[in-house]
Amino acid sequence: MGKMKKHIFLTALAALVLLFSFSCQDISSKKESVKKQKTEIDKKVSALVSRMTLEEKVGQMTQITLDKFYKETLDTTMLHEYIVKYGLGSILNSHHDKSGMTVALSMQEWRDLQTMIQRYAGESRLKIPILYGIDAIHGVTYLKGATLFPQNIALAAARDPKVVHAAAKITAKEVRACGIRWNFDPVLGVGRQPLWSRFEETFGEDSYLVGELGEAVIRGYEEDGLDKPTAVASCMKHYLGYTVPLTGKDRTPAYIPEIVLRQIFLPPYKVAVDAGASTAMINSGSINGIPVHASKYLITDVLKNELGFTGLVVTDWEDIIALYKQHHVAKDNKEAVMMAVNAGIDMSMVPYDLSFYHDLIALVQEGKVPMSRIDDAVSRILRLKFRLGLFDNPFPEDGTEEYYEKPEYKEVALQAAREAITLLKNDTLQGKPVLPLSKKMRLLVAGPGANSRATLNGSWSYSWQGQDESLYPESVRTIRQAIEEKIGKNKVINIAPEGFQNVSPQQINKLRKFASQADAIVLCLGENSYAESPGSIDDLTLPQDQLRLAEAAAKTGKPVILVLTEGRPRIINGIVPSMNGILLAYRPGNLGAPAIADILFGEVNPSGRLPYTYPRYTGNLMTYDMPVRAARYYRPQWPFGFGLSYTSFEITSLKADKDTLQAGDTLLVTAVVKNSGSCDGEVALDLFVRDMTATVAPPMRKLRKFTRVALKTGETKKVRFTLTDEDWSFIDSTLEPRIEAGKMAVLLGNKEAVFYLKN
Repeated sequence: MGKMKKHIFLTALAALVLLFSFSCQDISSKKESVKKQKTEIDKKVSALVSRMTLEEKVGQMTQITLDKFYKETLDTTMLHEYIVKYGLGSILNSHHDKSGMTVALSMQEWRDLQTMIQRYAGESRLKIPILYGIDAIHGVTYLKGATLFPQNIALAAARDPKVVHAAAKITAKEVRACGIRWNFDPVLGVGRQPLWSRFEETFGEDSYLVGELGEAVIRGYEEDGLDKPTAVASCMKHYLGYTVPLTGKDRTPAYIPEIVLRQIFLPPYKVAVDAGASTAMINSGSINGIPVHASKYLITDVLKNELGFTGLVVTDWEDIIALYKQHHVAKDNKEAVMMAVNAGIDMSMVPYDLSFYHDLIALVQEGKVPMSRIDDAVSRILRLKFRLGLFDNPFPEDGTEEYYEKPEYKEVALQAAREAITLLKNDTLQGKPVLPLSKKMRLLVAGPGANSRATLNGSWSYSWQGQDESLYPESVRTIRQAIEEKIGKNKVINIAPEGFQNVSPQQINKLRKFASQADAIVLCLGENSYAESPGSIDDLTLPQDQLRLAEAAAKTGKPVILVLTEGRPRIINGIVPSMNGILLAYRPGNLGAPAIADILFGEVNPSGRLPYTYPRYTGNLMTYDMPVRAARYYRPQWPFGFGLSYTSFEITSLKADKDTLQAGDTLLVTAVVKNSGSCDGEVALDLFVRDMTATVAPPMRKLRKFTRVALKTGETKKVRFTLTDEDWSFIDSTLEPRIEAGKMAVLLGNKEAVFYLKN
């Protein structure tokens, strides 16, 4: 990275850290204050619940989408009726225009809308404010000009909780500037089914990595205090097992043994609960035949009782209705409502009608849903509203407008993209690596990703699907534009289509025609934007039209640098040998194109590490932590944690401070890392633990710690990792955590240190 760029980012990040860090004394004082506030809020909640009618309580449990109140314009009469007459508790989302596209609003439009809604709430009998929610997944989705960061899958490649935390902090402030106080994020499902269309929203295939980065997001959203104008309520989702549908299709059944559920999928939610996540959203699918929305065991017994979650549990979109319409476990909506609420659901994202409201009132009157369950749900909802300061001031706060679209936000987004982008291949031609490219070169830029902003961002980008190129600010550069800004438009031969389109025979012919005029080809392939079910595919292989374009590029004899923008690993084994350089950019966000250009031309040294196993074949979708007996079948295109650099790093002197330790002891692991190459760089280090023998077949290895280290050429640094019981415990056949005596190993790079664990 250039010195000036590095300085700007570090200054911005340091300012964020300085502004939001607390001394030990501050933390202690804050804890005491929070405890006192909780007691006071509980008293207010109890008093308010005691005054509420059944209808008012059920109204609070009802959530309706804003789109319900739009025809051609906002139907303020209907909106007023739902809020005042039915005591509506929550509204979510934006609305659609005549063409069916989701509308992104300006900040002022959001603030005016929130003001209107809260004024209507002030006309209700008890004047209970509305809790408004939005999916601000990698920035504020439906806000014009919002800062959009890399998707979670890219952030996981960066291995940098600090930049993840900073991005969440910024998102919280832009959400709050809109007058909104609830964000349906982060996704804490462990991404182990790459066919799944929401894979890009996950932090990858490792449970520990998901938990660490999820905690950074939750702290970023909530740590200032929910009543402060720089915070929003987080929502850990989608509890539980949503990310591994057997079919690979969104919202379809998963089959997960409970030992795996507890070993792999539950831990990130435990981390989130301990971090103070305010709300939880439930998995739309089923596990082992039981829809999660109807599972009292998972929602009440495990989440609320076992993990100790005291926050609000909300359904996903229309998922109580789905219990009878799609899952067929209930005969009608009324039975579905009974099942879900008794299972522990506190609020229903209905989202278009009052069916939940009317059926739940009848169920309570019939004694099929106890009033104690209603009071518990309403108390959780009201408690959050009090914590968010809505009863003190439900309107957009004065001064929060200044949190919108600050220049330093883009620096954080740019740095996040730079750290995430992963170099997967870099051939040496005529004694020199293909990458980085020289700015003196003349480049042919081709492929459907070259002139597309949507492919850089993916889902939840100014619209639900993120495909509407017209919604992206003009300041968002495409890959082609970013390259032109680096080397000059006169050195770029652009044959790429506008927006993400299928590759036509004409484009292939153009590539053949103009390749002779270029020194190298930058080939931009991957996926258009998509979200949820519309992104379902039947084959992970990159589409054939793109593969044909790659084959044509390789046959020109020019060096070909493949740049992949994709939300999940698309199989490219047939073209990998003929590509001279491969950059995986994931979904790098609004500043993704400049970050790609920085790396292509060597202004930034790539340091991203794969957060998932990149498969070589459609029939071999294995994760890196499969049981040891599967090791011989682990033949990925690139393994979990893989990533190249323009320099080289050496790891030496890997040591554990004890040869033998007992349960309860800590283990200090140290190593020396040296930049032995020819340029400065950062390296992301993954520390793994391997259990040599266990009563439950142990994994090949498990990620237990990670860090980033910046090293100048020739520089060495010592890195330290502290491991505890949690790092070698596992779930045994009784479904309990267990530590067993035996030989263990820690692995860093190609080095290994062995120690013995005693009971």
